[in-house]
Amino acid sequence: MRFVDRHHTGTRRWVAEAIRKVEADANRSCDTHLHVFPLPSHWGVNLYLKDESVHPTGSLKHRLARSLFLYGLANGWIGPSTTIVEASSGSTAVSEAYFARLLGLPFIAVMPAATSPEKIHLIEFYGGKCHLVDDPGAIYDESHRLAAETGGHFMDQFTYAERATDWRGNNNIAESIFSQLSLEPHPEPAWIVVGAGTGGTSSTIGRYIRYRRHATRLAVVDPEGSAFYPSWTSGDVSVTAPGSRIEGIGRPRVEPSFQHTVIDRMIAVPDARSIAAMHWTREVTGLDVGGSTGTNMAACVELIQEMREAGEQGSIVTLVCDSGDRYKGTYGNPGWLADQGLDIEPHLAELRAFLPG
Repeated sequence: MRFVDRHHTGTRRWVAEAIRKVEADANRSCDTHLHVFPLPSHWGVNLYLKDESVHPTGSLKHRLARSLFLYGLANGWIGPSTTIVEASSGSTAVSEAYFARLLGLPFIAVMPAATSPEKIHLIEFYGGKCHLVDDPGAIYDESHRLAAETGGHFMDQFTYAERATDWRGNNNIAESIFSQLSLEPHPEPAWIVVGAGTGGTSSTIGRYIRYRRHATRLAVVDPEGSAFYPSWTSGDVSVTAPGSRIEGIGRPRVEPSFQHTVIDRMIAVPDARSIAAMHWTREVTGLDVGGSTGTNMAACVELIQEMREAGEQGSIVTLVCDSGDRYKGTYGNPGWLADQGLDIEPHLAELRAFLPG
């Protein structure tokens, strides 16, 4: 009888302790808040903002990074000396740098050179290194190269995001939303509105809605320069695009984690309107939100208007993806907006007129 045994007691012990540390982080973090957006009560429509910016690393991507680390650890891809490599537009890399430091592992973020300085600073604050590339489409090849060169592991959020999270529940974001709405006037939302970067969040929510037999519809928003919307409308998954100026959402290609069949509607939002909605949301709520939250809010306004015209009552839920602090040099900077040819004032005027008074 022959056998090959690759079991290593020390490594398994390290992995068990690493998983405990990652799960302890989740245990320390209470659920994120669900804010009520101030709409007139006689409209019969309620809008809720799930504030993912309160995670320890300040964004929705904290959930994804935790799931990716647990997935890599459970699969045996991450060990006590593994260099973690990730391709990211910023926020996922910030969160993964945090978890890498928690486990004592080196971390390299491969990012477009245009990534905001604020995100680069946060990655370096958590002990990560930033490898910047001029061509956003080159981040995948560079990540594979660096992982091979260091003997490390390429986390590849764009492939594994949709499978690393348990979409059936287990305290995922979808289960949290429905639990927090349980005592609200319309506990089953008419719409949940999210953006797509990896497609992991939309996949989790879309699958959960069907699994739990909810009538809720999923709307995915997409910024200029992204391949997701043209691919979804045409059915052509080979579509490519220049890439998005709204960090965290939109991709130059259709990512493997983007599950188009769970989406009920896609809404394309111009960048100027996304950034205007970001500023408007802060004016109305006091929440300092980022550009991808602005994209979400622009779509929510459209859906609210549609529901009112149809005489439909109900609730809509969207996400505060991260804080506007990460974009003061870009979306919050008039000089940057002018250089990009973005005039947000007409959109701001429309959004301000949306609410009476």
